[in-house]
Amino acid sequence: MPGFWKGSQTSLRHPSESQLVLNELLLGFAVWLDSMQSSTDLHESFYMYNWIESTHVLTLSVFLGMLFIIDLRMLGWIFREVPASKIARMLDKPMLLGFIIMVITGLLLFFAIPVRTTQSIWFRIKVVLLIAAGINALLFRNVLRDSVDSWDTDVVPPKRIRLGAGLSLGLWIGVISTGRMIAYDWWDCHKEMSAIMYWAAGCVNELAALEE
Repeated sequence: MPGFWKGSQTSLRHPSESQLVLNELLLGFAVWLDSMQSSTDLHESFYMYNWIESTHVLTLSVFLGMLFIIDLRMLGWIFREVPASKIARMLDKPMLLGFIIMVITGLLLFFAIPVRTTQSIWFRIKVVLLIAAGINALLFRNVLRDSVDSWDTDVVPPKRIRLGAGLSLGLWIGVISTGRMIAYDWWDCHKEMSAIMYWAAGCVNELAALEE
């Protein structure tokens, strides 16, 4: 056990070559996007950038509003007298529309500020949470479709349904929180941090300087 712990500490202080290469590739891609004139124009455009950001927030609110209603019904906390399938069917289309516009505007916001966003530990956590939320949503939809007939009108759905709904709520709350934190520079690359934090944030140059 002591040897394992010592090895783990060494790994944290000195990320592996593959981990460093991934950060270099991500940063290289961000720098390539940043070199495009359209990226600079979008970032420096006061009205266009703010319109995109406002649309992103509004469609995020629409998407999450629909999603939270569905999840809360699956938890058996609200609209208990309404069949779960009916609520999901009524809210599915506006939720999907909000999600599509939210993703498009989110990509445009990333395109406008690619380097700093790529090197934000909050953005990286957000991406991980988004992937987890997407996987959970696919699994949840499959379970919902296959078993809805057996509990559709139940006041409290089965445990597996409540577990998926609760996980969905938790993951999306995490996405919202980390997305909001991107605006702050608490762990930006210009800050003095440990090697593991430099690696986690993708601070390639700073980590290289630290290793020297």
